[in-house]
Amino acid sequence: MLKELVARWKLGYGTIPFPAKEPILPDRYRGCPVVDAARCPGQCRVCAEVCPTGAVKVSADGLHLDLGRCLFCGECETACPVNAIRFSREYRMSARRRQDLVLSGTGMATAQALDAQMKRPLGRALRLRQVNAGGCNACEADTNVLTTVVFDLGRFGIQFVASPRHADGILVTGPVTENMKPALIKTYEAVPTPKIVIAVGACAIAGGPYAGHKEVHDGVESILPVDLYIPGCPPHPIVILDGLLRLLGCIGK
Repeated sequence: MLKELVARWKLGYGTIPFPAKEPILPDRYRGCPVVDAARCPGQCRVCAEVCPTGAVKVSADGLHLDLGRCLFCGECETACPVNAIRFSREYRMSARRRQDLVLSGTGMATAQALDAQMKRPLGRALRLRQVNAGGCNACEADTNVLTTVVFDLGRFGIQFVASPRHADGILVTGPVTENMKPALIKTYEAVPTPKIVIAVGACAIAGGPYAGHKEVHDGVESILPVDLYIPGCPPHPIVILDGLLRLLGCIGK
């Protein structure tokens, strides 16, 4: 027994101090893109041509990058000869409105907290039913890891539940395949009112690499109202956690 106690003492406290302290992200972490529209001559369009999902657009209005469609592959950054697009280390990327995910060089408006009317029935807790609507399990893996001791989602009063009848909302991953559409709708209808919908990942926001396919619905928004968008392919667990905490008003900036 003494050996076990010593071993546990040596392990120390395993939970990260986020959001009290800035998170330590991997060296290869690729965060929110920075769009410098002033650098773009608007003629070569090579960044738009290499983007696999059409997230980058060059038009008369300038250079735009749709974070909801972005796979964070970095091809646009590599191809751009004038460095008009570069990927930063920024993890604050969640948004309450779909249009806020479209970057054009003016910065990004991060997610605001739920209004008082919606927060009142939730109190200080948030129960979510996760729905895999045809995802590849990458977003699901980074969502599930939030329940481990490292991130400890439960310390914020946020939990994933087995039944939608015990939930305050649903967290959706995947592009919403035709086969999963009925299950998604039934799950949403089973959640008591008022309820929220969170779209996690490029697939759930805009269809990801499957956008336009006849067997998918290009994300959740075409079927259900979305209250929070968390971009990424997949989003880093910190990105997801930051978005959830902003939705509850635990983070204000």
